[in-house]
Amino acid sequence: MNVPELTLNDGYQMPAIGLGTYQIRGGQGVNQILAAIRDGYRSLDTATNYDNEGAVGEAIRRSGLPRSAFFVTSKLPGKYHRYADATMAIQESLYRMGLDYFDLFLIHWPLPKRDHYVEAWQAMIDARIRGLIRSIGVSNFEPEHLDRLITETGVTPAVNQIEVHPYWVQEALRTANFQRGIVTEAWSPLGRGSAALQEPVIRDLAGKYQKNIGQVILRWHTQRGIVPIPKARNLKHQRSNLDLFDFSLTADEIAAINALSKPDGRIDGQDPNEYEEFD
Repeated sequence: MNVPELTLNDGYQMPAIGLGTYQIRGGQGVNQILAAIRDGYRSLDTATNYDNEGAVGEAIRRSGLPRSAFFVTSKLPGKYHRYADATMAIQESLYRMGLDYFDLFLIHWPLPKRDHYVEAWQAMIDARIRGLIRSIGVSNFEPEHLDRLITETGVTPAVNQIEVHPYWVQEALRTANFQRGIVTEAWSPLGRGSAALQEPVIRDLAGKYQKNIGQVILRWHTQRGIVPIPKARNLKHQRSNLDLFDFSLTADEIAAINALSKPDGRIDGQDPNEYEEFD
């Protein structure tokens, strides 16, 4: 399928939707990712903490497509935020995947209580200079974390991947990212099976546009300028998640979905200022 692309602040382009691979592992995972590639996915999102970088890399190799056809993202875990550790971790991730470079590499969580994320950012800047990474970004960063990176290094992240779904709309952070020239990506864009999937306003829109509920939510993301990264093992879901660029929601319909946001809408209550990432 023809997936639109967005231009990042460093000039590189990324697809407007990607495949999340959390909990997709092993031989079965390779087959599931390979099926997604055959259906048109080119943006593949993994992380060291997902324990599946090898499976993603193997699917890329088995696809028979050139490396240049893909937009591959991985993430740096908190235990490697020190400069030397981050430098080695980036290299090890590339070795596990069998790749020469990442299209995008993110700091997975800021972990401000540990306070080494600027050090990790500098290691990523230097890895980019050496050609190991094309675009560098962050995940789960709040505006104050973003501003500290920009102020102390002079380098603005290209992407901030954050939790966004109808119960956690994140309009203020999306706006903060936009104001800084940062593209917002959404992890768990469908809310991991939350009750939002049964909300009448979304069900009504699915009926109006002859789309499924997931497609309506994903379109809501893309029209807000957000790149959703839905996870899908099932072939039918993989295909339908890509089929969302042939209709458009109105501004009022987007606002109606935004109104579903809840003060406590996070899936697992993971506050980036408090969350201590697992090692």
